[in-house]
Amino acid sequence: MIVEERRYTFSPGNLQVFLQRYAEQGMAVQRQYLHHLLGYYVSEVGPLNQITALWGYPSFAAREQWRAALFADPRWTAFLQKVRPLMTQQECRILKAAPFFEQTLANLLNTDLLPGEDNETSIPQP
Repeated sequence: MIVEERRYTFSPGNLQVFLQRYAEQGMAVQRQYLHHLLGYYVSEVGPLNQITALWGYPSFAAREQWRAALFADPRWTAFLQKVRPLMTQQECRILKAAPFFEQTLANLLNTDLLPGEDNETSIPQP
């Protein structure tokens, strides 16, 4: 089980534009392929004009498969063409759950985690 943390920084004035476009054009397409949105946050303190999204995956292979399917969808690539100019920076980190949190994360992802398994067979299909 892994969590992908994606952080996007926008030039001043563009954060709200992005949020509106994402809500209207991007979110439904993205959620069709990336099944486990754990959170979508806007910074209030510290660096401003940032969004952090947390996505859960049963494995790194599932992440690659689901994202490849997403990027093959012309609706997603059209959306990206509209919003990428609003961004000034993108960051991505892959986080692995601590051993004592693995079952909690599996529960959040609505997946059964068995010791020693990465649950490749339980990958939902878009």
